[in-house]
Amino acid sequence: MRDTVDGFSYGLVTPLVAYLMALLGGALGLRCTTRSLRAGGSRRALWLALGSGAIGSGIWTTHFIAMMGFTIEGTPIRYDRATTFASLAVAVVMVGVGIFIVGHRGARGTALFTGGTLTGLGIASMHYLGMAGMRMNGRLEYDTPTVALSVAIATAAATTALWAAGQDRGFAWSTGASLVMGLAVTGMHYTGMAALRVHAHGTAGPAAGDSPAEPLAPLLIGPLAFLLLAAVVVMSDPLMVMGGPAHPGREPGVPARPQGARAVHHRPRHHPHHPRRRLAHRRPRAPQNR
Repeated sequence: MRDTVDGFSYGLVTPLVAYLMALLGGALGLRCTTRSLRAGGSRRALWLALGSGAIGSGIWTTHFIAMMGFTIEGTPIRYDRATTFASLAVAVVMVGVGIFIVGHRGARGTALFTGGTLTGLGIASMHYLGMAGMRMNGRLEYDTPTVALSVAIATAAATTALWAAGQDRGFAWSTGASLVMGLAVTGMHYTGMAALRVHAHGTAGPAAGDSPAEPLAPLLIGPLAFLLLAAVVVMSDPLMVMGGPAHPGREPGVPARPQGARAVHHRPRHHPHHPRRRLAHRRPRAPQNR
């Protein structure tokens, strides 16, 4: 039979906290992506890797905080540890591939479409792989059109957020992109949960895997510690908060050569008083008129 499912057993607490985590991870990740545009070589790769880890950790934490409010009447829910943490790896890797494409190719054209699609698929893959790690006395089914809608929401919003981050127009612009990314993650999650159908088996025996309380400590401590570290790195860099025009391949802190500098440098050589001085020396050589 179909069991009673409640995704808001703690009211609006879990959705709001989940959104804040998605917002934090998205903000840090997109700012790192923007910062990579003003770095070159290995530094660009480091910024992109930090951004990938921040977004992936934010997505993963968002999902499992939201799942704390998910209950099934009369059915205990547990999680398989290997599948649960595999979903974290999938999120970081797939989001990382998308961010690296945009970071190296630019937020336009084919690169933006490919990077945004992979990032959105990373968000969706993390969600459904995390759901696959659930262990209960029942069977999960999904409504295919609703699942497709959830993937489309994640892909469209992730592409928009990466495009906004690639414009590099300052902190306010990146904040708007972070809000979009947060909506993408939470919107995709609850749309995917709306596609879920649970059919209980009617047995009360324990399911294999971990209890919901056991993954709670690493879920909160591990990713939150990483996000805190990423926040410290972001806020300690002077170019991260205010932003500025991107100069790919040029190290930060090196001023650009102003246009026309060569001409300005040679202007003082043509002193306006020099011709008069040369004429003054020639006057005694001219014949005197009487």
